[in-house]
Amino acid sequence: MLGLLPERRKLRRRRFSLPKISLGGKSARKRFVMFLTLVFFLLLFGYFALYRPFTRIKAQGGAVIVAGSEAKAAFRENDIDLLEKKLRNVNVAFDAFQKEAKAVYWVASIPVIGGYIRDFKNGVEAGDHLLIAAEKLVIAIKPHADLLGFKKGENTSFSEKPAEERLQTAVLTLDQIIGDVDAIAQEVDLARDKIAAINEHRYPKSFAGRHVRSTIKNYKDQFGGIASLFVDAKPFIKALPDILGADREKTYIILFQNDKELRATGGFLTAYSIFKVNKGAFSVAASQDIYSLDNSLKSHPKATREIATYHKGVSKLFIRDSNLSPDFPTSISLFDQLYEQSSQRIDYDGVIAMDTHVLVGALEILGDTQVRGVSFSARTDKRCDCPQVIYTLLDEIDRPVSYIKENRKGILGDLLLALMQKALGFSPSQYWGRLSQMMMQDLQEKHILMYMADSGIQKSLEALNFAGKIRSYEGDYLHINDVNFAGAKSNLYVKHQVDSKTIIKDDGTIERTLEITYRNPYPHSNCNLEDGGGLGRGGLCINATLRNWIRVYVPEGSTLVSFKGSEKKVQTYDDLGKTVFEGFLGVKPKGQAKVIVSYVLPTKIQDVKDYKLLIQKQPGTAGHEYAVFVDDRKIKEFSLTTDKEIRLDSL
Repeated sequence: MLGLLPERRKLRRRRFSLPKISLGGKSARKRFVMFLTLVFFLLLFGYFALYRPFTRIKAQGGAVIVAGSEAKAAFRENDIDLLEKKLRNVNVAFDAFQKEAKAVYWVASIPVIGGYIRDFKNGVEAGDHLLIAAEKLVIAIKPHADLLGFKKGENTSFSEKPAEERLQTAVLTLDQIIGDVDAIAQEVDLARDKIAAINEHRYPKSFAGRHVRSTIKNYKDQFGGIASLFVDAKPFIKALPDILGADREKTYIILFQNDKELRATGGFLTAYSIFKVNKGAFSVAASQDIYSLDNSLKSHPKATREIATYHKGVSKLFIRDSNLSPDFPTSISLFDQLYEQSSQRIDYDGVIAMDTHVLVGALEILGDTQVRGVSFSARTDKRCDCPQVIYTLLDEIDRPVSYIKENRKGILGDLLLALMQKALGFSPSQYWGRLSQMMMQDLQEKHILMYMADSGIQKSLEALNFAGKIRSYEGDYLHINDVNFAGAKSNLYVKHQVDSKTIIKDDGTIERTLEITYRNPYPHSNCNLEDGGGLGRGGLCINATLRNWIRVYVPEGSTLVSFKGSEKKVQTYDDLGKTVFEGFLGVKPKGQAKVIVSYVLPTKIQDVKDYKLLIQKQPGTAGHEYAVFVDDRKIKEFSLTTDKEIRLDSL
């Protein structure tokens, strides 16, 4: 037994010993050592040249994000001093970030991976241009920040000025503020070019369950849109002193559109005012019922086909019905043709249309306001389940009475002037910032439409989409336009649901179906003068059967397949560079109606991803509900508060 132990140990050593690696001769061993050395240096190089720089870049990028968030918060607080301080912090953080970023720019020359570094470099350089633009903007506005609604210290000479001098001071200093607008726009334009150079197609469609390519494209498109908006706004911004009468007195017609009686450009033309502005000082030259303007015409033309067909009992064309076209400049052209015949006509520099949404928003900010002994508020009135200002205006303007009310609708102009004077009576930092934001939102949502006689300014307004223009578009297009012809103020209650359905055939043919549902959940008004007040009681006829003239604007050359739900003969024609399908329907209180329109587009597409759709909102509407389907799949669901573009390549 003892003699076998050495043999067993030898066997165990053979079983567990590692095999010897043969490297051949000296040459092979040398190559192996060189290979290990190369791998070591590559790992070392990758660590110091790539990993460590990217780690530092990530850390500095986080610092930029934090500083940027603080600057954004300062902007929201309308504090110019705090904004300037926070913007300096952003610059410090961004300089450190850019310094670290430059450490990897050399990789841009390496095939494949270099493309990603070039995109990164373009993004960094775009950020640099935007920071320069932000710095120039703050420098430009800081000396006059208080008159723009920014907080600037506790005491400012501007806040101490009398109310009537504040806007004058603002207008007279606008030239100084906008002096750098060209330089700022140039930096924004350079940033736009850098962002546009980023190639999203080199990135995967998705990674780790997240959309990558479409996200990059969405950011590119959003930034491109914002940058274009700023660049397109430059002529309008530069013209602001002129618009506000810095050099000579300007005259503007203010048209009040009652969106509760919806018309093509936003509402029934219920009243008008003539506003004059001279070096920022506003005055009202006239504020009248629209009927008084109609009565000043020497004669009225015969009613158009549309009015004769759909407008009950109307045989002539009146100024109050002149906003027939969904294209605001086109409607103003018809308005002007009739206005030329008025004995009250004056030369004007522009026309501004606004609906009740503007008054409600201003009252929400400024509080209750009294005009002609009548108090107006944005609070909900139970008599109509709507803002009190809406019911009170309807009560003042539309309620039948047994005596003559002189210039009933002129109260609208007085209310607007009272709101303007109230805004000027407070420190700008208290209200001007919020009012400016409200006005910008109302322009974007088409509750305010602008038309200017100056062609250059008008072109800028159209580029900004502030002019209520039907736009040209390369792709699918949709604009649904509803007109209330003698249906009381029922648009206050009628809700819209639009299902937009697209089927793309194998050969690229695009078939479209629209299902438009109208619902009125409220009861019919009782117009008995003997009974008093309330939607369901007498005195004020608000809700009745909606007599709705509908037009569906689609790409020119589209072919109608069917139009179901129209109570009158369907019309098809071309207008404003589009094909139009026209019908008519009634919507009863506590009822609903539906139209279904099917048609085929004139063009085909090669790839489903190439499909894109622009939906233009009708002015005066609060936001119809939309559901968009493509090939039976729901793509989007939203309230249409602004024009909206849908692109499958970014989903």
